[in-house]
Amino acid sequence: MDREAEPPASEPLKFAPNDTARLDWKKELQNNITTIDELINKIEITPAEELILREVVDAHPMNIPQYYLDLIDQDDPNDPIRKMCIPSREELVVAGAMGETTKDPYGDDKHDKGNGILHKYGYTALVVSTEYCAMYCRHCFRKRMVGLENDKTVENFREAAKYIAAHEEITNVVVSGGDPFMLPTDVIARMLEPLRDIPHLNYVRIGSRAPVVFPVRFLDDELIELLEDFNRDKTLYVPTHFNHPNELTPEATEALARLRSAGISVNNQAVLLRDVNDDVETLTDLMNGLIRIGVNPYYLYQCMPVSRVRHHFQVPLKTGVDLVDKARQQLDGYAKRFKYIIGHDIGKIEICGRIDDKLILKQIHARAGEENDASRMLVHKLDDTGGWLDDLPPIELT
Repeated sequence: MDREAEPPASEPLKFAPNDTARLDWKKELQNNITTIDELINKIEITPAEELILREVVDAHPMNIPQYYLDLIDQDDPNDPIRKMCIPSREELVVAGAMGETTKDPYGDDKHDKGNGILHKYGYTALVVSTEYCAMYCRHCFRKRMVGLENDKTVENFREAAKYIAAHEEITNVVVSGGDPFMLPTDVIARMLEPLRDIPHLNYVRIGSRAPVVFPVRFLDDELIELLEDFNRDKTLYVPTHFNHPNELTPEATEALARLRSAGISVNNQAVLLRDVNDDVETLTDLMNGLIRIGVNPYYLYQCMPVSRVRHHFQVPLKTGVDLVDKARQQLDGYAKRFKYIIGHDIGKIEICGRIDDKLILKQIHARAGEENDASRMLVHKLDDTGGWLDDLPPIELT
């Protein structure tokens, strides 16, 4: 369907760039595809595949905005948008050649301080604001997380703010989830307000994939005005999550333009995903496309070894490091600023490159109490299949 044209009344509403009509994002959210019965009315699925997908959805629910579903090329069974939003039989795989999987690769459980707050790095507090996302990404590393209802979320956020205020080592807060922008605007306001006057807090981040999968949320003038007002007192950033250039639509560009009009810097944290963006052309198009619309390429994450994710999405590190090097050769200075990252239990680790079979890494963040590790170099022995740090034996340099 032509996105510029008026859709039929029976179809979910669309919006065109610079359209003056502002849609009710809550009503639009009700058009999300959440059942296999709804899905088979939208895309072609074989009866055999239907049975398998019902089994997958019983374990890992499906939630797809109509906007994002419409980005799928239905003539391409390997469409990258399809792979990121529609369940697949591979999600039933719990063991395989890639190695062990885990429910908590980032070590969240070890740093849970209650009231939705995770405090892994001394200077950063992460607050889980809600369990709900506009879309349930099939590669999500927090599939196991269960959040709170909106009213309880705000109550717990007040307690989280007290924790942040009492810990002067915290210089920044990440409001995460789920997706914080799926909360009502007045709830977001009540969550942000306690952070406004904490003197040791330099900035706040609101992590969201909504600009990618549900850009209509940012047509809410009240939301943009709230963010602009908060940003005057406390610098606000929005980390988002574009993985493929096909996601860089006019609608997404309009959503980002509205965020930027409020003075907010938007950084992108992509994930390297097999059969989605694991080729040089796609990565270069993604990074160049982000720069073109004013989004800073920030991180490219190695896919985590999450159960029911790893064996169909993770790219071997040897393949990944060569791919990133080749892509960077074609990118200009701003487009190649992203770091290729492992978000590990011990902290964030930059993948710098390789020398023959030696993978060169630098730890850039470390757990509280282990701050000296944040500047160390690491060398591990590469093989053809290892996709995670734990798969590769360390090498002692002499």
